[in-house]
Amino acid sequence: MPDLLEPLAYEFFVRGLVAATLAGGLCGLLGVFIVLRRMSYIGHGLSHAVFGGAVVSYVIGINFYIGAGLWGFLSAVLINLTSRRRTIGADAAIGIITTASFALGVLLISRYSGFTRSFDAALFGSILGVDDRDLLILAGVTTLSTAFVFFGYKQLLFNTFDPEVAPFYGVRSGMLDTIFALVLASAIIASMRILGVTLIAAAIVIPPICARLVTDSFSRMLALSAALGAFNGFAGLYLSYFLDSSSGATIVLLGAAGFCLALIYAAARERVAGMRRTLPAPAPAREEPSIVYD
Repeated sequence: MPDLLEPLAYEFFVRGLVAATLAGGLCGLLGVFIVLRRMSYIGHGLSHAVFGGAVVSYVIGINFYIGAGLWGFLSAVLINLTSRRRTIGADAAIGIITTASFALGVLLISRYSGFTRSFDAALFGSILGVDDRDLLILAGVTTLSTAFVFFGYKQLLFNTFDPEVAPFYGVRSGMLDTIFALVLASAIIASMRILGVTLIAAAIVIPPICARLVTDSFSRMLALSAALGAFNGFAGLYLSYFLDSSSGATIVLLGAAGFCLALIYAAARERVAGMRRTLPAPAPAREEPSIVYD
């Protein structure tokens, strides 16, 4: 039986463990608002857009976080502005802007030589290559994002479930959407080196969906999604050490396994509730349980 504490003897693994836990919790927290607004594709799209900015920053020789950050913020603002037009849906806006950005990155890679393995890390993640600077930036983004959700809780709640009515009650929906898009872009940039472009969307979507299957309370869904994301990051990286597998892929697959368990739990809970009901007439058609706004 392998020594379960063996990985903790390596400093780089401990650093990666902290980074994976923070990134998972951050993605799980922000993913709740994305899933409930049925905009799961925005995480996938923004991650691809940021990849284009990462390549451009390498070509012109500037810092990754500066180049990818500016590019990601610009993409988020463009998506937000374009999706407000009634003739263009948010999904179409994301599709055009993000795929064009990703294509630019691929084009530059094909034209310029000398790219290092750092771009493999951008695509597939490299948790064990995280340094102190990456960890500090991730911790800062996590702190700011948590503060944004905490202090803007009521406005975010209202804007998530009734964005058309929210402005009549003093909620500045346009500005709130823009700020959220910028916060999401920051989270993706900070997590990119850990989870990679191809896997980060799953880290944003899977935890909130699992949480939604087991609770109808919005506040509990937020807490549970963040906790599940953090657990997936921690346990997935730990498991990858003993399986000698890709850390990012192991984290996502662990989350997918949790999703299957959540589905089984939801089905069992629904079955038990159905057995307890005694109705004289046939049961009505199944409806999706509503969210409790607490």
